[in-house]
Formats: sequence, C-alpha cells, structure tokens
Amino acid sequence: MVKVYIDGQEGTTGLKILERFKDRNDIELLRISEDKRKDNDERKRLINSSDYTFLCLPDAAAKEAVAMANANVRIIDASTAHRTNPDWAYGFPELGADFREKIAKSNRVAVPGCYASGFASMVYPLVKLGIMPKDYPVCAHAVSGYSGAGKKAIAVYEGESRPADYDTPRQYALTQQHKHIPEMQKINGLEYAPAFNPLVCDYFCGMVVSLPIHTRLLAKKYSPANIRNSLADYYKDSFFVKVMPEGDPEDGFIGANNLSGTNMMEIFVNGNDERLIICSRLDNLGKGASGAAVQCLNIMMGIDEKTGLV
Repeated sequence: MVKVYIDGQEGTTGLKILERFKDRNDIELLRISEDKRKDNDERKRLINSSDYTFLCLPDAAAKEAVAMANANVRIIDASTAHRTNPDWAYGFPELGADFREKIAKSNRVAVPGCYASGFASMVYPLVKLGIMPKDYPVCAHAVSGYSGAGKKAIAVYEGESRPADYDTPRQYALTQQHKHIPEMQKINGLEYAPAFNPLVCDYFCGMVVSLPIHTRLLAKKYSPANIRNSLADYYKDSFFVKVMPEGDPEDGFIGANNLSGTNMMEIFVNGNDERLIICSRLDNLGKGASGAAVQCLNIMMGIDEKTGLV
C-alpha cells in the first residue's frame, strides 16, 4: 500500500481526485487537519511522509511545495507551474511511448492543462506525423463548463443573484495570454503560439476544443478521411482516447458535457477537402485534470492505468 497526500485537497481538482480514490484499497490517504491547511511545517511533514503527493494548488504554492519535498517523494502537479519544464514528465501518456516511459520513471510529473489536453490530442500527432507543418498558423476555439474557473467563479455561477451575462457563453483571455498557451506551443513543437479563443459557459463541466484547418496549408492536401484514419491509427492502442467514426455526430451537434465524470476523450474529424474541423471532447475535471492525474499515478505505480477510472 502506498501513502498519498493531496496538497490542496479542498479545491475542485483535489476533491475529484478524492472521489476517484473512494473504492481503492491500495492507497493510504494522508489528510491534513483543517486548521493546519496553511501550516507549512505540517504540509512539509505530510509531503515527505508520502510516497506520492498531488499538488492541486496555484502556481506559486505548487513551486513552494516542490521546494519542501525530498527527492524521493514522487510529485504529480496539477498546476501550470511545471508543464513546460523539460525536467518534468508531461502527463499525457497517449501522446507517445516516450511520454508514457518518462511518466513511469519520473519523480516529477506535470498534469496537462484541460484546454491543452484537447489541443495536444489533435495537434501533437498531426505535427509528429508530418501532416501539419510546425509553422502552421494554428488557431483553436474551446467551450468549457464553469467548474474550471475556480471556487469563486463557481459560487457566482451557482448564486441566486448572478449577473445576466453569466447565462450566456462568455469569451475571455482576449489578450492572448491564457496560461495554457505556453504548453500548447512547446509540447506540440509549434514555431508560433496559437491564437486561442476560449469560452466559459453556463453548465458545470465538460469541454470541446476545436481546431479549424485549411488543407491548402498542410504538407499536402488531405481529406477528412485521410486525417481521421491517421489519428485513428495513432491512437489505436489507447483506451481513453478514441477517434470517432465518420459521419455527423449526434445529428450534427457535438455536446460539450457528454463525457462528464469520465476520463475519456473523443476526437471528431469533419469538414471537406478544403476546410476541416477537428474537435476533441473531454471532461475538464476528468481527462483535463483529476482523471489525468490519477492515470499518471497508476502508471507511476506500475499498475493498470484504468484503476479507479472506469
């Protein structure tokens, strides 16, 4: 039995990780007293008493926690702080055998961002396979439930006197400084940062990240079937990432919350020979956060990666 501590266990991601541990008997959870949640000495003691520590914290606090940990504690960080650090494993094993191997061996693993997960599921294989040039002018659009906005925003969305505009999709990060953009560029090997257009919407969880493509700008002309087959082959051995078959999904609509509560990710390829839309659907609290973190833990433990996730 391994000892696991969650630093930031009262946040949305921490609570979801706890939910995924409720039926597991191979883990001993170390819990911090409510009155000591901000006691650095107690945090340090628990981190260094654990075999694995999850960090569900703001970036500065995550860096502080890493500085407290000895080299033998295996850290799984759900913050943005270490995702572009080459010394850390990037926690998206389906991207390739090298990603999975580094996760398995590393003592420091950074869980991808939710938007970045959907983005990478499409862009990484296209670049890796030579379909999309590294200097392609990538843009991405995304809709997400409000659970990813943090506890304060959740309280506003679920409050009785919320502003009227909270009833509608709301665009944000309009200065193109969204915190996921650095990993979206670096992890996927893009020469230029993507233009990214996220929207938060009036439902709790789930997201769709969309990638529009002009085929004339690719390495050569590709049809939707060409792209779909290439992605399907890339993920053919993956349990959690599935490329969906040809045809209009759900009567021509792709809902954003269909995978809520799961660690699954679905990729859709639609369009025509001139313009394509590739969409990646996932739960921003699942494969985009807590589910991905638990999947990384399972790989690091050397057990079935689906444990606690199906």
